[in-house]
Amino acid sequence: MAQQPTGILGSGLRDGLSLYPIRYQWAYDLYNQAVANTWFPNEVQLVQDLADFDKMSDDEKHALKTVISYLNPNELLINKSLAFGIYPYVNAAEAQLYLSKQMWEEANHFMSFEYIIETFPFDREEIYAAGFGKKSLADKADFQNKHLDIMLDPNLDIYSIEGKKDFVRSLVAYNIVLEGIWFYSGFMVGMSFRQRNLLRNVGSLLDWITRDENLHLTFGINLLLTILDENPELQTQEFADEIRQLILQAVELEVAYNNDMLPKGILGLNADYVNQYVKHMTDRRLVELGFDPEFNVPNPAKWMATANDTLELVNFFESTNTSYEVNTTK
Repeated sequence: MAQQPTGILGSGLRDGLSLYPIRYQWAYDLYNQAVANTWFPNEVQLVQDLADFDKMSDDEKHALKTVISYLNPNELLINKSLAFGIYPYVNAAEAQLYLSKQMWEEANHFMSFEYIIETFPFDREEIYAAGFGKKSLADKADFQNKHLDIMLDPNLDIYSIEGKKDFVRSLVAYNIVLEGIWFYSGFMVGMSFRQRNLLRNVGSLLDWITRDENLHLTFGINLLLTILDENPELQTQEFADEIRQLILQAVELEVAYNNDMLPKGILGLNADYVNQYVKHMTDRRLVELGFDPEFNVPNPAKWMATANDTLELVNFFESTNTSYEVNTTK
């Protein structure tokens, strides 16, 4: 007889088929907030942004293309990690509801970047070749693939201590690192043009994507902390140090990548600036997970403060988000 789940982790198609009684109110609240936050890319018109693009320097255009080329395929990679590596092992119905909405959002983000690629005078092959051959990009891909392979291992035993550790490692790699640090680095570069009154509508799309990502992070952090709370055998100093080191290794990879992608910098933005932002955001993630900060550097992009604030989002669903909520009363 299969072992029955006692916490949020489990396996088997018959687990988590009843919504009530709700065991994890935070997951249900986040699902309802995510539904209220539904939006579509074509709600934003990019005509003015096309005119802005013509005014930009070659280095600025390269920076935008690099951001799009990295974020676009990785939205689908996140979906693979959710569908095959996280959803099958989360048995609470309210958590599965949220993950289903998150997968739709990742697809919507992917189509948002497709909308930009199709609208701007981009060569698709050139877009996807941005950074090709760079060791820094290959190293980031190796990091991602290593943890995706763990997620996809059919022999993962979610009831064993090592299986639970594998799940936590992979969740940290995808939710905290890829979505919570690496993506934010790209968001900041993409949104920086708006500070000079350029690409304002692209900036709006990135605003909406970032707010979705804040909810993804809030869910992921709650999931991680719930797993640790329900599995005290994972709460060892050795495992905590391993998770911290995994995050710091990812920072090194991102710093090298940004040095490659912004070798000369663009107006108001260079690799050092972006990397300070990365280190600031890493400290935010470490603190959210209960660690001490590592870098203790100020946020150089204070204009990103609203987009950064996942801690506010813990209670964000208690108020109505009016900035891009779909009107369902019509």
